[in-house]
Amino acid sequence: MRPLLQKVLDEAQSLAPEELAALLGELRTIELIAQGRMQAAIRPANFSRGEEWLTVEEVSERMHKSRDWIYRHSAAWPFTRRAGRTLLFSSTGLDVFLKKSL
Repeated sequence: MRPLLQKVLDEAQSLAPEELAALLGELRTIELIAQGRMQAAIRPANFSRGEEWLTVEEVSERMHKSRDWIYRHSAAWPFTRRAGRTLLFSSTGLDVFLKKSL
């Protein structure tokens, strides 16, 4: 474990219970930033240039469906790609799919 994270772990074990929610929020912020940076690095290397690739969260917002619903149905959609553990969706493919579904 990174020394800096070991310090955070030590602090988590000694914080007062009422301070833990704030710590979890800060850790979640760090996680989201790291995930966003990873996805930004993955997209150009593994997918066609000029195409916009959307995350599960972005597709969920555009389709007005839950993230769980998106995960359950994504395997049937031809505009879905996996980059390691990351699930991405072609914006163009999603637009075509939505137009056909209406």
